[in-house]
Amino acid sequence: MTATRALLSEGRRHLQHGPIDLLIEAEGNAGVLELAHEQAWTRFTNILDELVRELPLLKTRVHGPCPLTGRVARRMWLACEPHRARFITPMAAVAGSVADELIACYRRPGIRRAWVNNGGDIALFLASGEAARVGLFADLARFDPRGWDGRIGADGCFEVSHGMPVRGIATSGWRGRSFSLGIADSVTVLARTAAEADAAATMIANAVDLDDARIVRRPASMLKDDSDLGDLAVTVDVPSLDIEAVRCALRSGLHYANALRAEGLIDSCAIVCQGQLATSGPREVWHATRFDAQRLEAT
Repeated sequence: MTATRALLSEGRRHLQHGPIDLLIEAEGNAGVLELAHEQAWTRFTNILDELVRELPLLKTRVHGPCPLTGRVARRMWLACEPHRARFITPMAAVAGSVADELIACYRRPGIRRAWVNNGGDIALFLASGEAARVGLFADLARFDPRGWDGRIGADGCFEVSHGMPVRGIATSGWRGRSFSLGIADSVTVLARTAAEADAAATMIANAVDLDDARIVRRPASMLKDDSDLGDLAVTVDVPSLDIEAVRCALRSGLHYANALRAEGLIDSCAIVCQGQLATSGPREVWHATRFDAQRLEAT
């Protein structure tokens, strides 16, 4: 297994190595951009091997002092550490931590904006006066690959500007590529770093839950034999729920999100479950979503 890279349309870069699959885009001086892209590629080729060397520790529950040595691995652990009162392993922050590692290559004079998208977990660089507009796709159940024309209709968008304390965006939920203990269709978190956003999105999504016998759960180990979640029951199917049940689950997630905001661990988040939206943080961040009419609350 070797790392590969490809140049896509509009100057985007696609980097892949095993399970790590990135899209990178940057704007600025052409010469400076080329140097940054080469530095990012060189760094990328080593990341997977570094993580594999410490994989047994990365799949254990976060507790005590950090035992890891690699830069990306330690970032994963430290992003998850604030959530250690609940079950969490450093793998909850792997995608965001890798994105953070590579965005560092673009923090240099001559580059205006850059973003590293690792499967939907995004690290940003914004020079003074710059901003980035990000689309929100809230529910994967609406995506039908049949007849797909390569475009995805977003449920809304939000803007991250240089002056905001946000350089990381991550999304989690039971329909996504990773397992979830909860029933949120999506939880999108804005935070200081992609690693912190990644860990927080995972834990908020886990908290969006309720006790209903119709929700189908299976031990993670039955679905993926090397899962870091072991025998914890993860969500595999959620029936249509009445509005009060959905709001009960949203309130549970919102309670955890508000606690993270109070501790300064996230800037804001949007939680979507069966067409209902709950937000934590400045309301104006999420004003352009299509769920405004069903908004539970904003704080």
